[in-house]
Amino acid sequence: MKTQTTIRVEKTSYYQEKEILSQMGLNYSQAISVFNNMTVLNKGLPFELKIPNKETKQALKELEAKKGKSFNNIDELFNDLDS
Repeated sequence: MKTQTTIRVEKTSYYQEKEILSQMGLNYSQAISVFNNMTVLNKGLPFELKIPNKETKQALKELEAKKGKSFNNIDELFNDLDS
C-alpha cells in the first residue's frame, strides 16, 4: 500500500536535484522511495549516490553491450588483473 505525502524543499535545489536524478535514471518520487527503503533497512542514513564518472559510464556501456572481458574461472580473472 502506498501513501501520498507533501514535502517542502528549496526551489533551487529541487530543480538541481531533479537534473542529477535524471542523469541517474531516476525521477524524484523514485529517489524518495529508494531513500525511504534504504533508511529503514539501514536504520539510519544509508548511502551516498553520485553521478557516474566517465570511466564508470563506459564500463556500464560495455557491460550492457556484453563487450567486457569474460573468464572461464577465477584464476583466469586474477591472472588478467595481475598482468
